Amino acid sequence: SVGCRPLAFPSISSKRSSHLHTYCNSISQACTHTFISPQTNMAPNAELRNRKKTALAGEKMTNAAGDEATRPRVDSVKNLKGHEVVIDNTIYDLTDFQHPGGDSVLLFGGNDVTVQYKMVHPYHTAKHLEKMRAVGKINDGDVQRDYVFDTPFEREIKREVFKIVRRGREFGTWGYFARAFTYIGIMATLQYLWVTVGPSWTLAIFLGMSQASIGLNVQHDANHGAASKKPWVNDILGFGADFIGGSKWLWMEQHWTHHAYTNHASKDPDSFSAEPMMAFNDYPLDHPNRRFWHRFQGFTFLPLLSFYWLSSVFNVQILDLEQRGAQSVGIRMDNDFIKSRRKYAIAIRLLYIYWNIVCPFLTTGWSWTTLGQILLLGVAESLTLASLFALSHNFEGSDRDPTKAARESGEPVCWFKSQVETSSTYGGFISGALTGGLNFQVEHHLFPRMSSAWYPYIAPTVREVCKKHGVKYAYYPWVWQNFISTVKYMHQAGTGANWNELAQPLKGDL
Repeated sequence: SVGCRPLAFPSISSKRSSHLHTYCNSISQACTHTFISPQTNMAPNAELRNRKKTALAGEKMTNAAGDEATRPRVDSVKNLKGHEVVIDNTIYDLTDFQHPGGDSVLLFGGNDVTVQYKMVHPYHTAKHLEKMRAVGKINDGDVQRDYVFDTPFEREIKREVFKIVRRGREFGTWGYFARAFTYIGIMATLQYLWVTVGPSWTLAIFLGMSQASIGLNVQHDANHGAASKKPWVNDILGFGADFIGGSKWLWMEQHWTHHAYTNHASKDPDSFSAEPMMAFNDYPLDHPNRRFWHRFQGFTFLPLLSFYWLSSVFNVQILDLEQRGAQSVGIRMDNDFIKSRRKYAIAIRLLYIYWNIVCPFLTTGWSWTTLGQILLLGVAESLTLASLFALSHNFEGSDRDPTKAARESGEPVCWFKSQVETSSTYGGFISGALTGGLNFQVEHHLFPRMSSAWYPYIAPTVREVCKKHGVKYAYYPWVWQNFISTVKYMHQAGTGANWNELAQPLKGDL
């Protein structure tokens, strides 16, 4: 039994000893009631063992919780936080990452950016990714890879091109900056006249074309991170998009997605951007996206493109900076970086509207003539920009469904090959100086973070490597040849001629 034996303390008085004896007896009774009952036969040290078991069980629970916390995270893309991205099924936290190319990397936070990452990092190695903090993995079943990288074609074309443009020199040359600041100076002068002197029909045409030249020659390279190795230079020049009625952030959301998935049946926002008014996709005859008026789009697509400026300047997407085209193909744009840029985008848009729409009326007063001149500015800019964009991927013989083989066989296709066979190149150096290198669409899509100043120099090598690997390279010596091919394609896509068994699709190579 467990009890307290009365103790004798020679040095304690008899009175105190009596009190201590009484105290020990009371404790003995309490101990007896606590540990011994008529119904329980328990060993003297049973309670101690129970307490140890409870402590060990608690310790195991604590250790289990700790193991759970340190266990690798396995998640789905839809559960990514705004400061996380996925590359090759690994989740990376960008919170403390100092990106050498600037904070534009945060634009696509919350998304799988495997393709976007590899298309702008041609020198990619595993060491690049070690700079970011990996925090988990994505379930393989949640990811469908349509493209494969590091193919023999990719390796050779990069190896040969990098012999011409050495690493670290792929950015803007002195020639590029001379061209860019020439166009900036012209537009600034015309803009000043428009605001202070007032509009005219001639000024409207030239200002519209001048604003388009900023879109082609300045902001395009900059927002691809190709103008300079210094991020702040790209950031400043990239605002050229905002000073011509657009938005650099909306543009990057859509355009980078377009580059990653060019002519993809479900992921290229440019393929669906003009629907339902016109269809760039060559849908099957019974496809629900077809409309009867598409049969006439060979004649109507240019007039429809003339509304591009209006649809951009008065686009309500400036309020939340969530580009609906990119959003419709699965790109999330609700991260904190985008939210923090909204106020700047709105402020510059209001300034643009004041300079280009309000000021003419303040200078000349209200009149239908002034309104017409403002609209003419928009038409001039629209046709200069949009008509050139339309040539790039909409021509006879272009691959309108580059990932079809991946869907049918389950084997991903070479991303570099798909970029070549969905794009066209026309002209040469002069066309490049006028269009900001956008005439070299094949070269641009292969190396989007290379300055357009280099494209005329690498184009012959690109053609040779494509020929060696049996990759179709569409080249038009003159822009009007590419334009005629585009008109024919738009007509065929609108009428469904390519789906008619009796039709013989024309060849795109001239």
